Amino acid sequence: MWAARRTWADRRARAGLVALALTAALAAGCTPGTPGGPDEQATGTVTAVPGPSTTAPSPAPADLTAAVEADLAALEQSTGRRVGVFAHDTGSGATVAYRADERFGYASTLKALAAGEVLAGQPTSVLDQPLTVTADDVAGVGHAPVTGDSAGADLTIGELGAAAVSESDNGALNVLLRYLGGPAALQAALAARGDATTLVDADEPELNAFTPGDPARTSTPRALAEGLATYALGDALDPAVREAYVGWLTASTTGLDAIRAGTPDGWLVGDKTGTAGRYGSRNDVAVVWPPGRAPIVLAVLTDHPDEDAEPDDAVLAAAARTVLGAYAATS
Repeated sequence: MWAARRTWADRRARAGLVALALTAALAAGCTPGTPGGPDEQATGTVTAVPGPSTTAPSPAPADLTAAVEADLAALEQSTGRRVGVFAHDTGSGATVAYRADERFGYASTLKALAAGEVLAGQPTSVLDQPLTVTADDVAGVGHAPVTGDSAGADLTIGELGAAAVSESDNGALNVLLRYLGGPAALQAALAARGDATTLVDADEPELNAFTPGDPARTSTPRALAEGLATYALGDALDPAVREAYVGWLTASTTGLDAIRAGTPDGWLVGDKTGTAGRYGSRNDVAVVWPPGRAPIVLAVLTDHPDEDAEPDDAVLAAAARTVLGAYAATS
């Protein structure tokens, strides 16, 4: 437990350094517009009717899908896998949507949404709030490098969030879900934020048990990317809390060969992966910060028709390389 607390302190220090590096990018992508002033009161003075505006309308955000769909289709053909992608440049608005609204098992990508919802609307002190890890939280959950030996101990929400997001600790997710009120409470919270797509009805390890064609325990590339952006880039989290959350994403070590491997040199990545252990399911949802530009939100979800197929990070890396290359070409 004390080792976990030292680890959390180290992560908080690293998160602060990461936050300094991200300040300009976040400001570029997330600075709110200046609100207009109040309408002037009528004074009885005759006001000239304005003539037609000579200002050209803003162009619609670019859709880059056509630039990448042939390569993504070829990737599917060569690997026998289904690939779903949604990407959004938060500065220009340019998007890529390839199977973006098809359902995939989300697996551990859900941890990013659950951790974000635990933090939503909370002051910085929430990170130091202790929660008790119960035996039920960790029984039979599989991967639990932080919580596996912590039954009966208290870990802070900061420690649990870092474990769930950075290390994909299954027991940590279960503690956080219990704090929220269970899977149904998380689904209700997501729906209240506009996500009626992500269906949550189980904790770890059952949340991985998806079946193609059944919407249970699935989401879409679009919904997961937009959900991640809500917490990492939006105003759902207090700025200091968001700094910690983004630090967990950038410190993640579970996707080094996935989206990160397909990202141009010098671009910073914060991500959360997911592996269901069936149908070759392997996913990654990320925020990518190109130097000097607003962040890009990217989700790549993959699966295979064979239930016994193994996951393949190279497919995610190739998809990311294709999509982010299209964005790089627009700079």
